[in-house]
Amino acid sequence: MLRERLLAAGPHRPDAGVQALHSATLVPVSIARAFQFFSDARNLEQLTPPWLDFQILTTLPIEMRAGTLIDYQIDLCGVPIPWRTRVDSWEPGVRFVDRQLAGPYLWWRHEHWFEAVDGGTRVTDYVEYVPRAAWLSTWLVKRDVQRIFAFRQHALASVLASAASRT
Repeated sequence: MLRERLLAAGPHRPDAGVQALHSATLVPVSIARAFQFFSDARNLEQLTPPWLDFQILTTLPIEMRAGTLIDYQIDLCGVPIPWRTRVDSWEPGVRFVDRQLAGPYLWWRHEHWFEAVDGGTRVTDYVEYVPRAAWLSTWLVKRDVQRIFAFRQHALASVLASAASRT
């Protein structure tokens, strides 16, 4: 029953209740190198906090392009939650967009931008989401999304700084 409800996320952006998060990270590598990192779906595990017990279920390697479907699983408070995303837009070296088709949110759309700056690349994340049971969960989900992206920023900067020092 829970699995079926989680898989019933709508494909259209709701008119109300949309939360947004914007974050940016400066990484000391070229746009090409930064985008290459995101082109390998396995790297998502490095950018996701361990407390989510994130697992990619789709057979690897995954060819990233517009239309690619990726199945994951996260664990929230001991409950495995299926999550399916679709890459809606894939513009190498510029941006890509993934959107939840099924999962823990009523709506989730994540846009990634890449911009050359002095010292490397600015990787910008813009996320729109609507939590389930928003009347009850919005503040808690907002806190968790902020924690997830704080972890992500730190991990991305650390991983790509390490990669830059090896080249």
